[in-house]
Amino acid sequence: MSPKGFLFSTAEAAIKDTGRKDLALIYSEAEAVIAGTFTTNKVKAAPVKLNIKKIRSGRGQVIMINSGNANACTGKKGIQDAAEMARLVAHGLNVKSSLVYVCSTGVIGVPMPMERVRSKISELIGNLGKSNIEDVAAAIMTTDTLPKIVKRWIKISNKRGVIAGICKGAGMICPNMATMLCFLMTDIAVQQKTLDKTLRDAVRQSFNRITVDGDRSTNDTALIMANGRLGNPLITERSEAYTAFKKALYDATTELSRLIVKDGEGATKFIEIEVKGAKSNADAERAAFSVANSNLVKTAIYGNDPNWGRIMAALGYSGIPIKEEKVDIYFGKVKIVNKGLGTGKDEDAKEVLKEKEIRIVIDLHLGRSSVKVLTCDLTEEYVRANKAYRT
Repeated sequence: MSPKGFLFSTAEAAIKDTGRKDLALIYSEAEAVIAGTFTTNKVKAAPVKLNIKKIRSGRGQVIMINSGNANACTGKKGIQDAAEMARLVAHGLNVKSSLVYVCSTGVIGVPMPMERVRSKISELIGNLGKSNIEDVAAAIMTTDTLPKIVKRWIKISNKRGVIAGICKGAGMICPNMATMLCFLMTDIAVQQKTLDKTLRDAVRQSFNRITVDGDRSTNDTALIMANGRLGNPLITERSEAYTAFKKALYDATTELSRLIVKDGEGATKFIEIEVKGAKSNADAERAAFSVANSNLVKTAIYGNDPNWGRIMAALGYSGIPIKEEKVDIYFGKVKIVNKGLGTGKDEDAKEVLKEKEIRIVIDLHLGRSSVKVLTCDLTEEYVRANKAYRT
């Protein structure tokens, strides 16, 4: 079940390839409050630049997405194309252009084939209600191998509200934000200020703590629309229902972030790295990402090699305070490093690395802070997928 008052549509414009839907619409029958977070890359795609301006109003009604072309590094023409896409959709739906957000994903540096997009707008609008959220999740994929969808239900004032979310992302994954497009929608009435804060907090603890390859995109966007169709009393941070809403949104973004890492380009293993015993959360996060982004660590895990020396090296160059003689490292339940020295349990650790989901715990014994970061292994398939991305 999708949130009340949302309709979906997809169409094929053959933006990059033929034989698949590559345009999608998410439409709220009522004007909604909206919040969003965007890439911190200094090079931003044209639609991201426009959306950053529009989001200041806190209002939205339509999200149009295309895959196959990022509309990034396309100059003034790219801005004009993104604005035209919004205007055409707004005109067809009889809504204000300021309420239409355009998001793009795909190849960077290639002009948007507007003649193909223009010719499909009327079909896209005419198809509203004929597609479902699963169809939209499939249409926004690029190198993803599967659609990524979550739904969470919340009981508010004896009514059942829904938070639904979809995302795409498999490569160019590294905060802030992790590379992806994410669209969340809910029929729950939420104050815009509260929605914005809760989304930012959720993104910080989910999408901003995953990495596949250490690359950060030009197009990262996470948007949430709340149209209030449930008819509940408006949720603010002081509402009794706020805790349940916040938990549901956190759960949704956490599950979507896990799906992105599990679908990492060429990945065969899902890896959770926990750094604990740090002096601060910032130190723990920095150390965890240093390990998670190490190609040497990731390739060793792919090869079932419990090369803990690579982890120690990554901790050492992370830039945080560290005392080598205090560090403990666990692969699963196997303690492979004790006080900075190997325990000789490499064979036991190899068995752990043969699993599809691996947990590595690093205890610095310097404080009480801990952070978990999600990543995956690095394989030959990642190279194959990316060397041929534009062809």
